[in-house]
Amino acid sequence: MAGHTVDFAPSAERAMRRLPTEIQKRLVMAAEGLGDKPRPQGVKKLSGEHDVWRVRVGPYRMVYEIDDRGRQVTILRVAHRKDAYRKR
Repeated sequence: MAGHTVDFAPSAERAMRRLPTEIQKRLVMAAEGLGDKPRPQGVKKLSGEHDVWRVRVGPYRMVYEIDDRGRQVTILRVAHRKDAYRKR
């Protein structure tokens, strides 16, 4: 069975480009893992949101949306934990 396709929202992509290369590599590896397993151990569903989840990568958070029907994971935000949950 094929996994989910993983895409970054333009704002998440821009935020990631501003981070150090080593952090970017860790975030990309985590994002690729979401393609195979969109709800890995330790992932949390954000309350008040429909199918929006977050995964921890060190002090950073990736907030993402899962579309199981379309087999798609969209990374919505990439931010340091202190900024990750602020409304856009």
